[in-house]
Amino acid sequence: MSETMEGGPTARTLRLLDLLQSRPVWSGTELAERLGVTTRSVRRDIDRLRELGYPVRATHGSGGGYQLGAGRRLPPLLLDDDEAVAVAVCLRLAAGGTIEGLGEAAVRTLAKLDQVLPARLRSQVEAIHEATVTLDASAPSVDARTLLLLARACRETERVTFRYAGPRGEGERRIEPYRLVATGRRWYLLAWDLDREDWRIFRLDRMTEPATNGWRFRPREAPDAADFVRRAITVGAYDHVARVRIAAPKSVVEQRLPSSVGTVTADGRSHCILEAGGQHLGAMAMHLGALPWEMEVQDPPELREIMREQAARMLRATREG
Repeated sequence: MSETMEGGPTARTLRLLDLLQSRPVWSGTELAERLGVTTRSVRRDIDRLRELGYPVRATHGSGGGYQLGAGRRLPPLLLDDDEAVAVAVCLRLAAGGTIEGLGEAAVRTLAKLDQVLPARLRSQVEAIHEATVTLDASAPSVDARTLLLLARACRETERVTFRYAGPRGEGERRIEPYRLVATGRRWYLLAWDLDREDWRIFRLDRMTEPATNGWRFRPREAPDAADFVRRAITVGAYDHVARVRIAAPKSVVEQRLPSSVGTVTADGRSHCILEAGGQHLGAMAMHLGALPWEMEVQDPPELREIMREQAARMLRATREG
């Protein structure tokens, strides 16, 4: 009989590991009764776990038994379906280079995880991998079923319907999904809006009742998802848009400012242009004033005047007496 068959040594070893993780100490007799085997078989399975890297300690006397302790190296992990998908999503974010020093390790881990995933989960993980791009490091929590449904629809080019609570009220939307984009604050979906006949972005936390109906679509020529969402959330959604020339290279400014704050473009080797949106010019002036570089406000003129007023007020606040 194959060891991978139910009831074989491999399946029994996994069951033994599950028991050892469920409480601090088990006697050999208790384990044998739970597994339906002899205590000799339990000892062999304990040895097998140790060979795999699990530090199983054995103590004698009253109150003794087998105990699973902390080891020096990470043993194989047992994940259920939801845990495997969750790990894949987290690794995908790290593999995108958003967490310094983890990108290469995350890619290697993803490759190993993909090799051992069953077919029913591999398609789900691949859907999330293919449909997600990342702007910032820490995306907030999102309903896993919604995320998976949209990711699969992006990959399978399948139309999606959902109810959406936007700034102008709630209503049903019919879209052709293209890409999921994770930012430091929330998740977005870039999609073709069938009713408005244009590209739109949708916040996942504003969606309810997402569903696919089996209708496939032919992919359109789409804009760059990350750039489209970045501009929409930093410029397009605000009453005011500031354009500032900063006396620092683009790479230096991008290290200080998250992608969700604004769009940075190079202006020669030593300067760059920052475009950022805001609802209040006063708040924008304070945020810009806190940046550590020399700058020139190109637009709007009202922002320059407010910054002058704030600078004068700050100078007056520094007077002694």
